[in-house]
Amino acid sequence: MNKIKSSELNPGMIFSEPVYSEGTNILVPAMVPLRKKDIDLLSTWGIEFVNTDGHIIEQEPDAVNAAISDGKRSSSPAGASRFLRSSGAAGTSAANLAHKKETIKFSITDVQQNSGPYRAYKNLIEKLAGVFTSIKSGVDVEMRAINNIGTQLLQDLRDNTDSFIDYILGGEISGHELAKSSINTAILSALTAQELKLPNHKIMNIVAGALLHDIGMIRLSKGITEKKGGLSDAELEQIKSHPLHTSKIITKELFGPHEVNLIALQHHERWDGKGYPDKIMGPAIDLGARIVSVADAFEAMVSKKSYRNSLMGYQAVKNLLADNARRFDPAIIIAFTKIMGIYPIGSIVRLNDDSVARVTNVHTDAPLRPIVQMLVDKYGKILKPGEGADIDLLEDKRLFIKNAIDPEDFSLSDD
Repeated sequence: MNKIKSSELNPGMIFSEPVYSEGTNILVPAMVPLRKKDIDLLSTWGIEFVNTDGHIIEQEPDAVNAAISDGKRSSSPAGASRFLRSSGAAGTSAANLAHKKETIKFSITDVQQNSGPYRAYKNLIEKLAGVFTSIKSGVDVEMRAINNIGTQLLQDLRDNTDSFIDYILGGEISGHELAKSSINTAILSALTAQELKLPNHKIMNIVAGALLHDIGMIRLSKGITEKKGGLSDAELEQIKSHPLHTSKIITKELFGPHEVNLIALQHHERWDGKGYPDKIMGPAIDLGARIVSVADAFEAMVSKKSYRNSLMGYQAVKNLLADNARRFDPAIIIAFTKIMGIYPIGSIVRLNDDSVARVTNVHTDAPLRPIVQMLVDKYGKILKPGEGADIDLLEDKRLFIKNAIDPEDFSLSDD
């Protein structure tokens, strides 16, 4: 990879390959202009260098400046799938609706925290956090405790799929970060495995592997796992050791099965053979590990960390589609995109008539045409809860998604 000083970056620069700010954290996808706020974030995080396999591509200054000035990104990075090439999506833009006298909040906690799905989701996180605490404290824990959580997760997921995806993208629960990340990864892994029509016993092992995939992090110092600035090369090497610590915990403390151990051990291997710890490539990587790898990467991108902001679900899916068989098995990416859609549940989108809606469901065979609930009509009227109609874009061919909107950029506040 090419190492570039952060101080040498300028707004409008476009790279032929993704730019990574730290390890595998994408700062900006391929063929997407850098914004000033991207560069400012590097300074805030204390990151002195970025890495990329690509090179700077020239672009007409007027086009770049226009993209920067209105906060928009380019339509679709090179190498993205046919879904993105045909979408006509214009990228992220802020809604200029500040003149309204009402406020729209897209947090779902207030309205759903007492619901059954929310309690089920929170209960899973708290149970796994308790198991992790016991393991960290040296208390004997049986693999059965993980399997019980996995069984409960699969049962809850059957009835609450849409809600659980909502919670993952909304980041509605704070605390128990390792357990929350592991539950989220297990949910996404289970859905992907089900889309691939894997047998139940295989899905159960994949869920268990996802629940445990990062447990080795508890063997690393907090100075590294909670560091807010950039990591040194030596610290990055310690981070890369966590699959080995995980493997030891699974095999020597939990006495877990070989299949679960392989998933956790190999989830950072890459399709091109440049991963770790063993540089395995292609189909030689365990199928469950390939599934968890994609789920883990998506979860990391949409979750806020101490050192960076989260990406919205649409941008995270774009990043996965732009991988081009480097990190991930292309077949897993296709399956993952089918369950999540190009615009995952909870995404805020602008339609071609300038109305604004929220994605409430997706069609696995038509990821560009989800079901949406109207939030703001084409005349700019803010619709109250319950007023907005559900529209199936697969049936209503007159409407289509023009671009996704970052929920943090879209708010209506009192003057």
